[in-house]
Amino acid sequence: MIPIELVVLDMAGTTVLDDGVVEQAFQRAAQRTGIAERMPWDEALAYVRETMGQSKIDVFTHLSGGDRAAAERATTAFEGAYEEIIAEQGATEIPGARAAIESLKGAGLQVALTTGFAPVTRDAIIAALGWGDLVDVALSPADAGRGRPAPDLVLTALLRAGASDVRAVAVAGDTVSDVRSGRSAGAGFVAGVLTGAHDRTALTEAGADAVLASVVDLQPALAAQGLLPLPAAV
Repeated sequence: MIPIELVVLDMAGTTVLDDGVVEQAFQRAAQRTGIAERMPWDEALAYVRETMGQSKIDVFTHLSGGDRAAAERATTAFEGAYEEIIAEQGATEIPGARAAIESLKGAGLQVALTTGFAPVTRDAIIAALGWGDLVDVALSPADAGRGRPAPDLVLTALLRAGASDVRAVAVAGDTVSDVRSGRSAGAGFVAGVLTGAHDRTALTEAGADAVLASVVDLQPALAAQGLLPLPAAV
């Protein structure tokens, strides 16, 4: 087994409490750009939930019937709506997330945050949480090429962090797209977490090596698999 060097963590639903904010932002954007008139909201919401974790422009492209220009307008509106909600409500970590990240780093691992949000929204969330100096890498689809479930975010995190092998990467997220992204990248360990969009069955069927209650359980799971780096010799 190759010891893990880099942990790639999703944001909303995995390290950042969602509490319906993403759905609210989607609804505001759909209403403001007219996309809500193209599809009944209950049908659109079902699709939003199914594709949670994917690039927002890809989701809006589907909701707009393939109208890319409309999808781009809606994505911009989504980012604005999400920032509004964060300004109104603040951003809250998944309980224990910061401590879990600090512990992973203390064990000698690098940590990357990835998201389907645009960089401006991603950075606003990180700033609201005071996590600017906490993680080694923070990536959006704009930084990597394609969003999840493509492997690009994981592979870009590997390149940015300088990890020696994709098998030295662990991935954790709350959505099927997170799991599929890690699997398609060839990550050495892929975990689903139950603090967000998708349930144990969906995450297992997507190919998760383990389904955890939360990100807090990731380091113990890696330790149980013998995947943590050995302590440096004194």
